[in-house]
Amino acid sequence: MDESYLNQDPDQEEKERLMQLVGFVIGKELFGVDILMVQEIIRETPITPIPNAPDFIEGVINLRGNIIPVIDLRRRLNLRDVTTPAGQTWIMILNVNGRITGFIVDSVTQVLKVPSNSIKPPPDIVVSGLQSQYITGVCRIDQRLLILLDFNRILLVEEIKKLNELKGTEGI
Repeated sequence: MDESYLNQDPDQEEKERLMQLVGFVIGKELFGVDILMVQEIIRETPITPIPNAPDFIEGVINLRGNIIPVIDLRRRLNLRDVTTPAGQTWIMILNVNGRITGFIVDSVTQVLKVPSNSIKPPPDIVVSGLQSQYITGVCRIDQRLLILLDFNRILLVEEIKKLNELKGTEGI
């Protein structure tokens, strides 16, 4: 077999090794999520609170006739409470395991193209707690660290059950 055919386009190989992430900020921390999970990004919209919901669930929104639960990512990740001026938050609408869910973040930066080999596993001390299993890696972007999150693991099984129970409140 002709070897030049196997290595035909080195630029194409390089492109395949780039991960495309949507960058977002909570407080002063920079995070990333796989671009394929992102359905859309919207500005703050009226959120209807849900009685007896877990504290990290802000409520639900009506997005073009679909009732979508909205999670305050700052509270879910137990980040220090840094207040964001009203009207300054964004909601990322993600497809998480087939469930459309909104996540409140402070701001959305840009689409980032990160070489796969630059993403390092998180330090053992960070992932030693079972609660941190959603951190899949870290990498350096300019002079900052980017924390890569796996939103498929951001909710625990019990929390997913509580979200399913909220489906009964869709008449809101």
